[in-house]
Amino acid sequence: MKCEEISIPPYFRCPISLDLFKDPVTLWTGQTYDRSCIEKWLAAGNSTCPVTMQKLHDSSLVPNHTLRHLIHDWLSLHSNGYSSLDHKQTSIARIKQIIESDELALATKLLALEELQSLSQDLPHKNSCLITLGFFQMLLHQILGNAECNVMLVEKALSCALNLMPFSELGCLNIALKQDSKYAVFLSLLENGTVFVKKGLCLIIEAVSWEPQTKALCEELGKSDRIVRAIVDIVESEAVEAAIRALSALSSVESNREKIASHGAVEALVACLSSAQKRSTAAAAMSAMEKLASERSAKEALVNHPWGVRAVVKMVFRVCEHEGSESAVNSLLKVCGECERAREKAIGEGVLTQLLLLLQSQSGARTKAKATQLLHLLRST
Repeated sequence: MKCEEISIPPYFRCPISLDLFKDPVTLWTGQTYDRSCIEKWLAAGNSTCPVTMQKLHDSSLVPNHTLRHLIHDWLSLHSNGYSSLDHKQTSIARIKQIIESDELALATKLLALEELQSLSQDLPHKNSCLITLGFFQMLLHQILGNAECNVMLVEKALSCALNLMPFSELGCLNIALKQDSKYAVFLSLLENGTVFVKKGLCLIIEAVSWEPQTKALCEELGKSDRIVRAIVDIVESEAVEAAIRALSALSSVESNREKIASHGAVEALVACLSSAQKRSTAAAAMSAMEKLASERSAKEALVNHPWGVRAVVKMVFRVCEHEGSESAVNSLLKVCGECERAREKAIGEGVLTQLLLLLQSQSGARTKAKATQLLHLLRST
């Protein structure tokens, strides 16, 4: 019997410990935890739901009898298979024990991480065993749990975590980054880590914006001057696409945009648009610019930049490429709508020709509709 066929269902595991529920209780937020885990969380002085980060106006714990009965029935049904699962997971569980151990040599841990990296790349065939055993959360602890972590260990653990991330519950990030010590390591790695580490953490920041349960965390990260500054620095110095996408993810929260613009994000994105060799990098930069263009200070920064409007105009129509065209047109609509100087600059950079070419191309109907709207606006100038 294959391991993934009898894996414990994710909803039978506590989101804090990732162990099978023993005494499931539910908060008023609708999230269920094992009683011992949530009681420890509350006893530590936390006043939010660990997964949703909602403020707990009522910390009552309601026994989830339905879930308890479902788990009991599932265990009865799979009692033989569960023993088989335990046997087949022995080697994977051993890898986890080695990585978590504080007593084994670093070289031993690195070898275990190399083996885990090989397993985590074989997705989705073996991922359910790894996720069932809580590897993503464990790897986060290895990355953020020790300020003195070896660079090789951090990089290998991060590589494995990124492989598992698309298949994992990201709510554990709320718990991890609420701890001051882990948050401090996260900041330090984002500011001073290797390019690979910075890129990996930016990918995690981008992923935070995908899930409803981590939306609040996305807003919190965007409020941090150090995090925003670090990401903008990566964009400026490395032009790493992952950092651009992280910037775009944080900019998807309206309340973050003013701070992001104040740290020079517009200037960094203009530089990327002007020099990007890869289509996807330019498109990512244009998407981030489109979000920021709703903010007045970002509009001013774009218009005042010597090559700002020119860089966006060039993205309106790129021969044989339409990635970023809609974002470019939308950005110009936002910037030119209330600013005659912006309209004059756009016309001077040849936007009218670009728009006419776009309208004759194979681009989508929505993009063409926006282009027509911008064309009318500019012709009335």
